[in-house]
Amino acid sequence: MEEETTKAKMSENAGVPAPVPGTVAVLPLRQDCRLVSVEYPGYVTNVDKMLETLGGEQAVSKTYADPSRRIELNYRPRDPYCHPLCANRFPSTSVLLRVQKRSRKRSGADARFHMEVLGVIGTCYKFQGMGDFQYLAVHTEADGMQTSLYDKILLRKPEKKEFFDKEVPLYIPPPIFSRLDNPVDYYYRPEVQHREGYVPQTVSHENLIGLSRARRPHNAIFIAFEEKEVPSKPLEAAVQNWKRLCIHPSDSKMEREMKEIQGDQ
Repeated sequence: MEEETTKAKMSENAGVPAPVPGTVAVLPLRQDCRLVSVEYPGYVTNVDKMLETLGGEQAVSKTYADPSRRIELNYRPRDPYCHPLCANRFPSTSVLLRVQKRSRKRSGADARFHMEVLGVIGTCYKFQGMGDFQYLAVHTEADGMQTSLYDKILLRKPEKKEFFDKEVPLYIPPPIFSRLDNPVDYYYRPEVQHREGYVPQTVSHENLIGLSRARRPHNAIFIAFEEKEVPSKPLEAAVQNWKRLCIHPSDSKMEREMKEIQGDQ
């Protein structure tokens, strides 16, 4: 039996090279430590400034509590005109591994590596979208010098009338930024070429769609703001429609309460 078991193991591992000593390590996996990963699009040299661009730990925790929200990254957190980058949420099965290298330069001994699994990453935020155009509040002088307009257009405290009457260079921000941050394929197509002398058909009942759909009356009354008299009662069609749909006791109760309120007024 021992020989058969040994042969079976050898057949299973046939073609698989044996691991080289010192290249394989077995590490304990900490299941109790669940981590969240954020793939930051930049080189982090200051952790505090990096968290400030994400809104702080409180903003990140609030975003993580709501799975439908996205993390916003502002490279200029103090700039109200900074358009943020957004990160989408994805499930993950990665682990956070800490590797320490210890070497002794004097003795010339080989470096020793110490590895430790800090936890399992169950959620990952990835910045997959493109950065939108950034709009800076600056003004170019006649000599080519650029000056900032933030102190002239931002209200940092209650100002007096003189603040609003002073001359300020024209500053018109864009009415809207891009609605989507992910690129989409748009296929440009040439206009349809018709033969010479072709006259497009006019709009008629023959080339309209959906004429057989039943009309949906709403029984509403529209009046202009300048009208002096307002309707005192609903349309008769609206009354008949309400009687047909008012079958629940709560609807009848609501109708009585509304009539009492109108009577008090």
